[in-house]
Amino acid sequence: MPDFLVGISIPNTLNFILFLVLWIILCELTHVVVLLWRREPLIGWAVGPFGLTFMALREPSLLYIWLDVLVPALVSGSILFIGLFTSLSPVIFPSTLFKVIVMICGMLFTSIPDLVRAVSDLRYPLWGEARILRTMQFLRANWSKIHFTSFGHSYLRTHFGSNPAELLQILP
Repeated sequence: MPDFLVGISIPNTLNFILFLVLWIILCELTHVVVLLWRREPLIGWAVGPFGLTFMALREPSLLYIWLDVLVPALVSGSILFIGLFTSLSPVIFPSTLFKVIVMICGMLFTSIPDLVRAVSDLRYPLWGEARILRTMQFLRANWSKIHFTSFGHSYLRTHFGSNPAELLQILP
């Protein structure tokens, strides 16, 4: 085993697993808070292997695109800081430098997908029906369970002339 990994120990595996689960859940919930703060009409949401995905009707502003990247990154860094630099830490590291490296890597782990999505939204902005269809196609491709709100049902009926089940069958 490399020398820098020798000093790492996990005294309680259950606490470590709970910390990781709490970290991921709080980062995902931060996206929900940012979306709800925008107060846009919600078409629906999906639960899948990549977490929660929400379908909103309007194109987000530049401010909200970057808030959806920066606020979860800040929450991730805060949770990792509390979990690594306080007495609550489920992992014991040999040095502070190694804790900082782990914290930065954890923040990058949770923030890179958000950053890629933000750059994609800035480079190829979609809104309205095109954004909804793109999101639905992506969600169908990764076997996510899609749920529509009552507003989403009426929106699909008026704009696409079908109900959610019919529209999801048409998408590849």
